Amino acid sequence: MFFDTHAHYDDERFDEDRHELLADFPQMGVSMVLNPGCDGESSAKALEYAKAYPHVYAAVGWHPHEADAFGEDAPELIRRWCAEEKVRAIGEIGLDYYYDFSPRELQREVFRAQMALARELNMPVIIHDRDAHGECMEIIREFPDVKGVFHCYSGSAEMAKQILDMGWYLSFTGAITFKNARKALETIEICPMDKIMIETDSPYLAPVPHRGKRNDSRELIYVCEKIGEIKGISAEEVGRITMENGKRFFGIE
Repeated sequence: MFFDTHAHYDDERFDEDRHELLADFPQMGVSMVLNPGCDGESSAKALEYAKAYPHVYAAVGWHPHEADAFGEDAPELIRRWCAEEKVRAIGEIGLDYYYDFSPRELQREVFRAQMALARELNMPVIIHDRDAHGECMEIIREFPDVKGVFHCYSGSAEMAKQILDMGWYLSFTGAITFKNARKALETIEICPMDKIMIETDSPYLAPVPHRGKRNDSRELIYVCEKIGEIKGISAEEVGRITMENGKRFFGIE
């Protein structure tokens, strides 16, 4: 049984079968799912799904792509949402210098504002970091009392050591099955099993052999197989350990 710690079931690609999937996951080997928000609308939907299904949880926040939509009411919305039992993190938040859909200075401002809210509310954070490794590290170091996870980790093994030394976690997707996944595999080699989480980032990043298709939480088996191959343990053991890691990180009994 698996814990998909990062999947976007609010995405329109799930409009036809979203609720069938979410309802049936426990019978398909997926014990838990966490749906992170990317803006106000998707965060509200994530909470809606979490309230509807006992095995689904939510995170709320503004993705760097949506930094220009982080209005004056956003901090109060986050405070209100984080008071809900099924909301377990602030995210996904961070920096994206690959697409630059929002101005970089504004991305940094919104990232810091949400890190400050995480500190205030004693919530963990889910970090999106694309082509902004140095500045992401700089900002999270400004908040040493906040703990988090780098989702879909794409940095170097050297950077991973710094993140792990801070007590943070690393999360891996089906991208680790791609031919160009050398850096991620090197990171998994040096990462202790008790600091690894798994995710699909659905509907994105479907693993080999389904690369290019819509992804969903059932595909976690391929992530577990690849990690198990590197660590010399079974996919089932990877699933068990990462389930416990995810529950511990998100404070789920």
